[in-house]
Amino acid sequence: MGSRGPDWQIWLDGLPKLLRQLLADWRLKPGGEATYGECALVVPVTTADGVEAMLKVGFPHWEAEHEHLALRDWNGDGAIRLLRADPRRYALLLEKAHPRDLTSLEDVEACEVAASAYKRLHIPAGLQYRLLSEQAARWSQELLELPMSAPVPRRYVEQAAALARDFATDPACDGRLIHGDLHYANVLASDREPWLIIDPKPLSGDPHYEVAPLLWNRWPEVVATGDIRTAVRSRFHAIVDTAELDEERARDWVIVRELVNVRWTLTEPDDLLPDDWLTRAIAIAKAVQD
Repeated sequence: MGSRGPDWQIWLDGLPKLLRQLLADWRLKPGGEATYGECALVVPVTTADGVEAMLKVGFPHWEAEHEHLALRDWNGDGAIRLLRADPRRYALLLEKAHPRDLTSLEDVEACEVAASAYKRLHIPAGLQYRLLSEQAARWSQELLELPMSAPVPRRYVEQAAALARDFATDPACDGRLIHGDLHYANVLASDREPWLIIDPKPLSGDPHYEVAPLLWNRWPEVVATGDIRTAVRSRFHAIVDTAELDEERARDWVIVRELVNVRWTLTEPDDLLPDDWLTRAIAIAKAVQD
């Protein structure tokens, strides 16, 4: 999301009042310790009917504006069930899940679990979702705007720009509902199913776009192996094989997404990003194709 600006502080200052209003309007009783991520607060609650649930209130931004629609369209099939939503206030009432996520599993096994959910999630996307092809067209232009002096091999920049340009005109770039940020912490254990997907940043897009976040997260474990190439490729092939994706197309999307991360790091400084975000992105782009 980039560095926090004045809108973030305004939202944060108003959050206690917003929570009180939602609890009253939806007749919810808080119970338990609240948790938070980079841009949302989640409060355990009990409904008036005695159902345990989770109240999620998010910072208003474009990646979250259609979260409720994706959860509604999935209707609990592999994903957390949406009980109620107020899109204007970026508030969601969700079924209860457990705190344990896929970081509790070995990374390759966790990749297989996440990838096994792809086919359930990638249903036809409605017209209300933003198009991945539009993102790809913009990225193809923005990547080439990086200066020649940027600390990244120019061949990777030009390769990613060309791939993004090709994707932007490919009819298969749009049409399926994709999560957009499906990584280890966005898959929670539950009683209803062993694992449920949470926190989508949905697009109408290409299922092959999903792979990259499982490569760039839990990065210290990759480095600790002493063989980055093998560790990255083990994850990549576990995902592709489990989900029965086209290997070349998945690889091309990884390259695009990692070079977009490079551009983001260089042009939109974000103090929430890891210090090694730039080198991580280049290492992954290199590993999947060498």
